[in-house]
Amino acid sequence: MTSRTTTPTGACPGSSPLKLAGLLALLFLAACSSGPSAPVPAQPGQPATPGGYPPRPAVSSVALHPVPFSSVEGWRSVDAQAALSAFVRSCERIEDRPDRDPMNPRVSYAGSAGDWRSVCLQAAMLAPMQPDADSARAFFERSFTPVELNGVGRLTGYYEPVVEVSAAPTPEFSMAIRGLPSDLLTGDLGQFIAGLEGRRVVGRAADREFVPYQSRAEIEAQNLGVPLAWGRPIDVFFLQIQGSGRLHYPDGSEARVRFAAHNGRPYVSIGRILIDRGELSEHNASKQDIENWLRLRGPQSWRPLFDENPRYVFFTLDSLDDHTEGPIGAQGAPLTPMASIAVDAAHHAWGVPVVVNARLHGAPNWSGLVITQDAGGAILGPVRGDLFFGWGYEAGERAGRQNDPNARWTLLLPNELAARQVR
Repeated sequence: MTSRTTTPTGACPGSSPLKLAGLLALLFLAACSSGPSAPVPAQPGQPATPGGYPPRPAVSSVALHPVPFSSVEGWRSVDAQAALSAFVRSCERIEDRPDRDPMNPRVSYAGSAGDWRSVCLQAAMLAPMQPDADSARAFFERSFTPVELNGVGRLTGYYEPVVEVSAAPTPEFSMAIRGLPSDLLTGDLGQFIAGLEGRRVVGRAADREFVPYQSRAEIEAQNLGVPLAWGRPIDVFFLQIQGSGRLHYPDGSEARVRFAAHNGRPYVSIGRILIDRGELSEHNASKQDIENWLRLRGPQSWRPLFDENPRYVFFTLDSLDDHTEGPIGAQGAPLTPMASIAVDAAHHAWGVPVVVNARLHGAPNWSGLVITQDAGGAILGPVRGDLFFGWGYEAGERAGRQNDPNARWTLLLPNELAARQVR
């Protein structure tokens, strides 16, 4: 899903002042860019601005329509227990914020942190009691008001892969999972051109100019970025698309990698390339279909195909202390399988409960209660979501097949806030 915005991570040692002409030329090109060329899955742990929101221009508020719980489709079947646990984790990120701090300064419906203080306290008191499904559902019914969003939107899925790796390269584990290079620079276009605040550019210093960072093929050829581990090339490629993962070493130890930055190049979908070439059909181009195509044809086919996607993702290596806890989402809270969703931060705030009605593979009439906890560059619009399926092979199988263009949303807002915000 993502064209991830990133925060600067350091300057290029010993670099000279940049030529203004070269920088402005690059800024102009970036300003004319229309964004990602194709959707890619969400990447948990995206670096964000203060308050937890990826920088993006303000937009108008979403249209809300209050409804009773009795008219919320599938409400009696939602997993309110998992959603309650996820909501408590979001509340932990809200509790230290001042009461008047907007939940998201770009949207009005979510109010301020103070508007959520009471419901967060109630959830924190209830969760340790391990309430059953009915009690968890009763909490949301008692404390929240449902408000429907207009229209339908696409619901896709993402997951945290478990990738077998080696600490050193081998014939099998031959592609590096790379850390952030010291010469990669990012900047906010709004510092140079009014009206482009929040739009970021990525590059490096070269010959006193700011130039685009190297492409995927150049990064691999020049071994840019310190290798954090080595994996099978197909696994590493899809790890970059997911943006985070668990690393499993031969001795049984595990670690976690999370998104650090990308090289600023446009994302090109290899699935779309294979469809355009007639290698795959529109209806048989899931992650699993692409992996099968790659494995059948071997490195002589997939190495040049990978290079047609110039975007490259760099990672940060973390310890994995709790194997039952998901990766960290953009809000800063760990993600909960089937109860966390990535949304467009230009339209929504973190920590908002949402009832989603959609088609899932094997569940054509699924209704789920999820919490907005993550974001991604290709998750655009008020009814566009990416559902977190969990980690491992099964979660990947389910997430790779998830693609419903007709999902519907009902937000749950604290009662007092809903009474003020919804007209």
